[in-house]
Amino acid sequence: MSGHVAVLGAGSWGTAFAKILADAGRDVTVWARRAPVAESIRTERRNHEYLPNLLLPARVTATADAAEAITDAEVVVLAVPSQTLRGNLAEWAGHLHPDSTLVSLMKGIELGTTKRMSEVIVETAGVAADRVVVVSGPNLAPEIAAEQPAATVVAGTNSARATLVQSSIRTPYLRPYTNDDVIGCELGGAVKNVIALSYGIATAMGFGDNTRAMLMTRGLAETARLGVALGADPITFAGLAGMGDLVASCSSPLARNRTFGEHLGRGETLEQAQAATRQTAEGVKSCLAIRDLARAHGVEMPITEQVERICHEGMDPRIAVETLMSRTAKPESYE
Repeated sequence: MSGHVAVLGAGSWGTAFAKILADAGRDVTVWARRAPVAESIRTERRNHEYLPNLLLPARVTATADAAEAITDAEVVVLAVPSQTLRGNLAEWAGHLHPDSTLVSLMKGIELGTTKRMSEVIVETAGVAADRVVVVSGPNLAPEIAAEQPAATVVAGTNSARATLVQSSIRTPYLRPYTNDDVIGCELGGAVKNVIALSYGIATAMGFGDNTRAMLMTRGLAETARLGVALGADPITFAGLAGMGDLVASCSSPLARNRTFGEHLGRGETLEQAQAATRQTAEGVKSCLAIRDLARAHGVEMPITEQVERICHEGMDPRIAVETLMSRTAKPESYE
């Protein structure tokens, strides 16, 4: 096994993550689904479709052949849309080194199975759970690519593997922290996408700071409720992978779920919003899986329920707001 790292996925975050790894001293091979993207990274050190202004370090190369990228890689980073992970990884699993560390950058819950991304990796690749590490936090790719100071969480049940990934991405502009709460970190990353959709919807409807603060704090409450039901540490949701990621995704115009929500809040259909944004808003699909996961565990997630209805049942956002505000009043609690 060589010391190089494979990054499977050449979107914004995959590309920025390749830069981080290279800046931390690792040799990186990026897999791009389309050959022209791989060619431009390899020959020009640029990804013209995502982060076109970023000049990638010389340690980064690229290929359209996943097997070439994966073979003998010490660390394999998975940076594909969450709903495509299972199909892609089924094709790639045979090329993994028996002791490679698998890193998930994905923030979603699988439709149909309601599995977290680490669970999909374990099941599809046939690897032990302690080989999987999750990276999550307020990591808006354009800001990190511009080397603006940021922090992230590296979560894994195997401390040696988590520390390996931590050391592989520590740079003067990115500070990684380790955590052993994989469940909490993954749920924080997945549910915040749904809450960011609601935030974007509210913003486009003209609601002010009180409404948006309510959505963030009560959105965090329902995230924590689900997390606790699944065995997460509630403290995780007060940190970078919880509140930190939620604040960045809700407040930043760079965040694709918030932007997608703004289109929905202006009365556009799901199809119109998708055409306008031209990027994957993970929360749109994940809200279905998160709703199902919550129902299976008897957890109330009213904001998630209304976002699902707006996205997939055509509910008027104004009716969704009325429904949320007319719910029976309860003591404020994360329970």
